[in-house]
This record gives sequence, structure tokens and C-alpha cells, in this order.
Amino acid sequence: MKKQKQILLLLVSMLLIFVSVACSSKEEASSSTNGDNQVDGNGEVVERTVIDYWHTYGEQEERVLYNEIKPLFEEEFPQYELKLTRMPFEGLKQQVITAVAGSATPDLMRMDIVWTAEFAEMGALVDVSTLDGFEEVKEQLFEAPMSTNFYDGGYYGLPLNTNTKIAVYNEKLLNEAGFTEPPATMEELEEAARASVAAGSMGGIGILGLGQTWEWLPYFWSLGGTLTNDDFTQYEGYLNSEASVNALETILSWHEEGLVTPTILNGQPGFWEGIERDHYMMINDGPWYFSILGSDQARPDPLDYTVFGLIPEGPAGSISPIGGENISIFQSAKNKEGAWEFLKWMTSEEPQAIMAKGTGLIPTNMEAAQDAEFLQIPYVPYYVEQLQTALPRTPTPKWSEIEEHLSLNIEMVFRGEMDLREALDDAAAKADEYLSK
Repeated sequence: MKKQKQILLLLVSMLLIFVSVACSSKEEASSSTNGDNQVDGNGEVVERTVIDYWHTYGEQEERVLYNEIKPLFEEEFPQYELKLTRMPFEGLKQQVITAVAGSATPDLMRMDIVWTAEFAEMGALVDVSTLDGFEEVKEQLFEAPMSTNFYDGGYYGLPLNTNTKIAVYNEKLLNEAGFTEPPATMEELEEAARASVAAGSMGGIGILGLGQTWEWLPYFWSLGGTLTNDDFTQYEGYLNSEASVNALETILSWHEEGLVTPTILNGQPGFWEGIERDHYMMINDGPWYFSILGSDQARPDPLDYTVFGLIPEGPAGSISPIGGENISIFQSAKNKEGAWEFLKWMTSEEPQAIMAKGTGLIPTNMEAAQDAEFLQIPYVPYYVEQLQTALPRTPTPKWSEIEEHLSLNIEMVFRGEMDLREALDDAAAKADEYLSK
């Protein structure tokens, strides 16, 4: 009898272990899609599914995301739980490539705008232009940032936040150059820079290196240069056109005359150190440094010593490159329906305005960009206006390779190691070769 009881207890124990393992496996299998249940306003229990979101926000931006955006979204959509994961930018692209290869991606991700076409070419992203409500969402967003999601006839994300570059002047040096207002044209900028350098400054036209096109495109484009045709399919005849040659020759002449900041060839001091210490009359940059430096108690607030203007107009107008981040859904997402709901919501007016006012990020939603409180930030109206004429860098998965080759050629020109026309001819041919692959 005693032996029978022992056998019975053993069987019961084994059964409990089996049930426990089975339940555990079931929970693990569903943990990526099922969140904690929530009680709605009517007292009904709502079963929630998880939306897994990888992002690259900084500390202040993440605080707004956690404390304001997440609660608001989950209140409006109680069927979803937003799981937020902050990803370090260093090495992130390779990490995402690995996740794509192993079908281990999140549902959606905030990514640099130049990555979108690359991952779209890999087949990693959902073409959101095929989803319900896309056209209505698209109409609410700035056209230029929206275009950075376009690839091969589809849109593989939505623009989450945007930025561009404007002209930032040291007010003291600008006044000493004889200007009470920022130069409106390239001719005026050249005149002011010449006067500033003659008065002792280290540079009157800011270019932060030649290794990235982002740094010199505002001048190149505004002076009439082009990269490609309108549909981004050909460099030959555009990058090496007479207009492009003339634009680059103008920038080169500024450098040879000593009007450009020494940062163009990696000289010192740095961009913001130079303008802060009254060495540089003008630089061009995005909006993020104002919040970074403004919160640094060891340095003066840049609003105290700078004034702002659009990129001075050249023959082609006032043109600056588009930067920013897009938000995309992965093909291997476990919750595509929830991810699309979040994409639509996150690019609507209210959350866009919340992020803008809380972080200084420029919204892609046109209504949010006109928020009165947001526009009271002194530099913001200039960025919003500059975006009206901003252009994307070539939205191709081969952009990284194209930019690397082009930038190397341009730097060799400015170091006197390569002929200017030869550099553009070679870069155009190489770029078209990349596009054809």
C-alpha cells in the first residue's frame, strides 16, 4: 500500500511538471504578441497585444516617449501594449541586418532616413503604401521627408521627425563685417566672409569637413549643382554638368581665398567651439546642438551669441539637405496590424506636437510644425521654412558607397591632388555603376 502511494505521488509530480513546462512554453511562445491585460473605461478586461518598437532617441527624447507618448497611445488604443527598446546607434545597422537574416526583428523601428532604401532592397520592410489609410496619412506630412521613404515604386515607412541645416552666425563677427542682418544671397555671404576674415576671424563660411555630402551640399545645391536627374536614376550629365562644375569651383575658390573655416579639411577649432569663441563668423548645422549646448552649464547658451538665417540664395535658390529619421515596419513583424496603427498615430498632429515641444525635434506633420508653442523656440521657424525647399540625398540602397567615393574625390580636389572635372566625371561614372548593380 505504501509503495502504491509512492508511485501515485511520483505520477502526480510528473504530471504537474509536464503541465508546468507546457504552460511555460505556451507563455514564451506568445510573449512576443500578448501583453498584460487592461481594464477599459467600462470595466471590461481588454486583452492586449505587444507592439515591439526599437528606437534611437536620446535621453530627453526617451523621457518624453516613455512619460507622454506611450501612455497616450495605450489610452487611445487599449488593445495594444507598446514595448520600447532604446538601441545604441554604434553598430546598429549590422545588428539589424543580423536580426533580419534570423527573422528576429521587432515590429517596427526608428531608423536614419538613408537606411530605409537599403533595408527595402533587402526585402526587410513592409510597403506601407499598400495599407489602408496610407493616402490620408501621406497628405498630412511634408513632401520632402516623405520622399525619403520611397523606393522602387513603394513607400517603406513614414517620416517620423525631420531636420535640415540653416545658417548660424556669430552675431558679434557678423556686425563687425558690416552686416546687421544675415546675408540673404551667396554674394552677400562671400562679401561678409571676406570682411570678417580681413578683420581677423578664422573663417566666414562654415563647412564641417568633406567626408559627408551633408556638410557641403547646402552650398553646392544652392549654387546650382545637382547630383542626379529628378527620379534619382542617373548621375552622368548631372553630377558632372557645367552647373555642378561651376558650383564646386565657387566653393573651391572660397577655400583657396581663405574664406572657409579650417574645419573643411579637419582643421581646428571645431564648428561650435569656433563660433562660440569668436573665431568663425558663420557655420551651418541642424537644430540638435541648440538643445545640447543650451543644457550644458559649463558653456554659454548659443542663443546668447548667435543669429540665424536661411542658407543664402544662389542661382538655384536656398537649398539644404534633408535629415531625420523614418519609422518602418519589418516584414517579419509579429504584430503588423498594431505596428501600422502606431505608425499612423505617431505621425498625426498631437503626438508630433508633443515630441516637438518636449524635445525640439522638427515634426513631419504639417499641422504640428505650425504649433504656436513650438514656433516660439527662436531657431525653429528657420528650420521649418528651410524644409520647404530641402532636398533628399539620393534615396538608393547604394547611397553609402556612392557618397564614400564622391566625398573622397571632392576631398582630393580640395587638397590639390585631383582635377575638379576629373573628380566629378569619375564620381558620376562610379555612381551610375553602383545604381546599375
